[in-house]
Amino acid sequence: MKTLTRKNTAVDLLHGPILKAMLTFAVPILLSGVFQQLYNTMDTVIIGHTLGDEALAAMGAAAAIFDLLTGFALGIGSGLAIVTARSFGSGDEEQLKRSVAAALVIGVIVTTVITIAVRFILYPFLEILHTPPEIIGESYAYISTITLFIGVMFAYNLCAGLLRAIGNSVMPLVFLILSSMLNIILDLFFIKQLHMGVRGAAVATVIAQAISVAACLLYICKRADILIPRRKHFVRDKALYREMLAQGFAMALMSSIVNAGSAVLQSGINGLGYLVMAGHVAARKLFIFLMMPYMAVSQTLSTFVAQNYGAGQMGRIRKAVKTSYLCGAVLTAVITLFTLPLAPLMVRLLSGSTETVVIGNGSLYLRVVAPCLMILALLNPTRFALQSIGNKILPVISSVIELIGKCLFVMFLIPRFQYMAVIFCEPVIWLFMDMELLLAFWRNPKVLAGRQEERELKEKDKVHS
Repeated sequence: MKTLTRKNTAVDLLHGPILKAMLTFAVPILLSGVFQQLYNTMDTVIIGHTLGDEALAAMGAAAAIFDLLTGFALGIGSGLAIVTARSFGSGDEEQLKRSVAAALVIGVIVTTVITIAVRFILYPFLEILHTPPEIIGESYAYISTITLFIGVMFAYNLCAGLLRAIGNSVMPLVFLILSSMLNIILDLFFIKQLHMGVRGAAVATVIAQAISVAACLLYICKRADILIPRRKHFVRDKALYREMLAQGFAMALMSSIVNAGSAVLQSGINGLGYLVMAGHVAARKLFIFLMMPYMAVSQTLSTFVAQNYGAGQMGRIRKAVKTSYLCGAVLTAVITLFTLPLAPLMVRLLSGSTETVVIGNGSLYLRVVAPCLMILALLNPTRFALQSIGNKILPVISSVIELIGKCLFVMFLIPRFQYMAVIFCEPVIWLFMDMELLLAFWRNPKVLAGRQEERELKEKDKVHS
């Protein structure tokens, strides 16, 4: 097997100790998640403190559309990068460059179609979401500006995905930090100095991301030129385009269905009263932070599996998936021990509320869900691993199971059992998803074929230790 040069790669995922490589790769991804949340929080703080509640509500009304578009862009970028990671693992530089060229072509076409299509559906969609008349104008101004430059968002996520595909998770973090700092500065300039209102926040986001994309492209040209295709690499390859379209849209669809499920569940929560909603919002924001280490491990595994699948190292894949499960078990134990006694304090600090209903419901949610994160620690790595070995259908089916499950809870269980049904909704659905995904992965013929190689790796580890 030919090995591509690793002078531009932060972490070698194809050789050496698996746990060390995965943790080294995962830490920058975890920090990226934290900065992304801080990025979103600062937008909220600046708009709320500068423009007031109405402007904050206008941006919040567009949040569902923004999350859907962000998830789609992130999903399709990650899916396209899977093929690049496999090519890197196989040592096929020509195929790697062809995959990057195909990703660029697909990206231009997809973003052009989306940009045109959303022009016709944005305002009606805001009306469908029952956006109040007094803020719908500002909501439309904000989200229409974002969607006009959806190509920037896609380019931002694709660049990060391609760098991670060759083992570099550090530079995407650097560019995210740059984007976050620029966004804060530009928010203050456009909103406070130019008095552009909510639209100013959208313009700031687009410009910050565009500058980060330019910096990322400059870095790739200087330090990661393996990702730069030439004219000959834009050759029409039906098999490659078919595979990349399938991978990209499978990941994007999976993300979109998950976001749709969250919107459905939220509709059920909205009928339980504002105090219940307040407690859940506070607990959910804390839950997002608790989930970040799990997502970092899963995203790391996605790149690890894709590279090693390209290299034909199924034994390392089996061992890495089990390692991710072990990391999940340790994380769950630590988070549970931390959350059980401190849940009321965390909810009170985040919500600023002294209402017993708010603190009680938020605390109960965290205390029940924290130990159930072990179910999620099995689910997400397995789903990402299946995607990376080319199984595109079953991960999407798992998202459909999640959507159907949330619809059933909203229709039948939440009206009867109130907030207790909300608390147990996702853990119960995760169990059903786990059953489907674990059976699919560990019974996969390619995964089964790696058992002997995994045994050999264990023997080597014993010798070295």
